[in-house]
Amino acid sequence: MKIAIASDHAAVELKAELANWLREQGHEVNDLGPELADRVDYPDYGYKLAEAVASGTSERGIALCGSGIGISIAVNRHPKLRCALVSEPLSAALAREHNNANAIAMGARLTGPDMAKACIDAFLGTDFAGGRHGPRVDKLTNPPQD
Repeated sequence: MKIAIASDHAAVELKAELANWLREQGHEVNDLGPELADRVDYPDYGYKLAEAVASGTSERGIALCGSGIGISIAVNRHPKLRCALVSEPLSAALAREHNNANAIAMGARLTGPDMAKACIDAFLGTDFAGGRHGPRVDKLTNPPQD
């Protein structure tokens, strides 16, 4: 699978570890940066990740910052992205199964490497259930008109 990954300075080390691990798992990884732990702004990297997934150059996205909150907000500014902030595998699986999330966000200050890998495994290994969830997800792109 083609996976985009991006972070801010607070998550550079976790991003590098996850990118290497994903490559070892056989995935094609589009590391959108940053490479150094110099201060950067999470919206810049969240927007890069959103564009990579929305354009189809990547099938899924993994966004990281200190808490995961800021970068998830940035990613979700793109109308084609559904980025879920996750902290354990069940939330990552449900993000795919019920919400058809195409990206997840995690906080490097809150989620260690092993838990992050478990979340990614659950996210990548779960399909969208469709059914009753389909119309709900459609409303995220096309809100009902009053």
